[in-house]
Amino acid sequence: MSERPLTRNIDMSREPYDLLQYRQAQGYEAVLRMLREHSPADVLEMVKNSGLKGRGGAGFPTGLKWSFVPTGEHAPKTKYLVVNADEMEPGTFKDRLLMEGDPHLLIEGMIIAAYTIQASTAFIFLRGEYLRAEKLLRQAIAEAGAAGLLGPNIQGSGFGLDIIVHTSAGRYICGEETALLNALEGKRANPRAKPPFPQVSGLWGKPTIVNNVETICNLPGILRYGIDWYKSLGKGSDAGTKLCGVSGRVKNPGCWELPLGTPIRELLEERAGGMSEGYTLRAFLPGGGSTDFLLPEHLDLTLDYDVIGKAGSRLATGTMIVLDDRTCPVGMVGNLMRFFSHESCGWCTPCRDGLPWVDAIFQRLERGEGRQEDLSILEEHLNYLGPGRTFCALAPGAMAPLGSALRHFREDFEAHIGSGACPWQR
Repeated sequence: MSERPLTRNIDMSREPYDLLQYRQAQGYEAVLRMLREHSPADVLEMVKNSGLKGRGGAGFPTGLKWSFVPTGEHAPKTKYLVVNADEMEPGTFKDRLLMEGDPHLLIEGMIIAAYTIQASTAFIFLRGEYLRAEKLLRQAIAEAGAAGLLGPNIQGSGFGLDIIVHTSAGRYICGEETALLNALEGKRANPRAKPPFPQVSGLWGKPTIVNNVETICNLPGILRYGIDWYKSLGKGSDAGTKLCGVSGRVKNPGCWELPLGTPIRELLEERAGGMSEGYTLRAFLPGGGSTDFLLPEHLDLTLDYDVIGKAGSRLATGTMIVLDDRTCPVGMVGNLMRFFSHESCGWCTPCRDGLPWVDAIFQRLERGEGRQEDLSILEEHLNYLGPGRTFCALAPGAMAPLGSALRHFREDFEAHIGSGACPWQR
């Protein structure tokens, strides 16, 4: 049994496994056993009991999410599975590793998920810039189809599945599941009001499950080795492993599969090699660009959803962005604000008007034209653009690094105003 179920087949120095190599490494065994021995209800209970949480950022229990899909005689016959592969969160690159390193793992996981909710069509909504991932996924889908692992009546089971790769036109908002569904339908990528939730009325009004690439890639291991094995992989309260990345001024930036519950210090100092020579850690965003800053004092916390949450941030995508002592935190956060402002879909007023205003203030600070009242305006926006004030989580996510930066780096904001310039550019 592998302790690295997500990356056990991945070696980026070579091409990913083709179908024959993947099957020689026990690939598709979980699917074949599932089709022979388990009902969709059996698989749903296994996923629920495994403790698998969504790896796209929210950390919602996967089996619970699937359980909201209508079943029974009067449920809609047409259902869809959609894999969110529109990986555009700043600092996040974990799903790319999976799709380029082991595309058959994703396909096997999709068959399991689709069987469980009885979806006969599945989509991979792929970030448009991921050209290599697109090529490899299409090749793997063709191989699986030719071998009778996709298409109608898979291996004589009576269950069939078609997988379609859809490349995104390229907007961050497409990572929000209802905006993704609108884009997939050929509409403008605006988020939808909820309820109804996609599990009940999603793609073209039919029950739809939207899951992240990494989430789906956990399924073959759970079915192959069992619930107890999966739970044993975690070191803390959360089950399984997590792809964790580090970017910034570190000696060895990259992405690793680690047990949930691993200390953050191990990720930064052992995997990423610690800070680059001449740089000192000042803070870090633990889960990508839409999470709150944590400080060096938090390094001994563990990579668990609840632990990071209680510390005032989110594990989210698990991809750490490091702030060093020679980088301006105002400039770093301003860069994020510019990104979020540009990527707003414009559907709701707080996000459409508020984020450009925040961006304009940061640009003014960087030009040395900041005013003391600008800090009060930024603080007001933490409320105006906070949770519950917008259609989706884009603007509240943008406020996470801003709010924590105002708490932890207030003196840097003050210095921009007092000196009439960015003190880090002197």
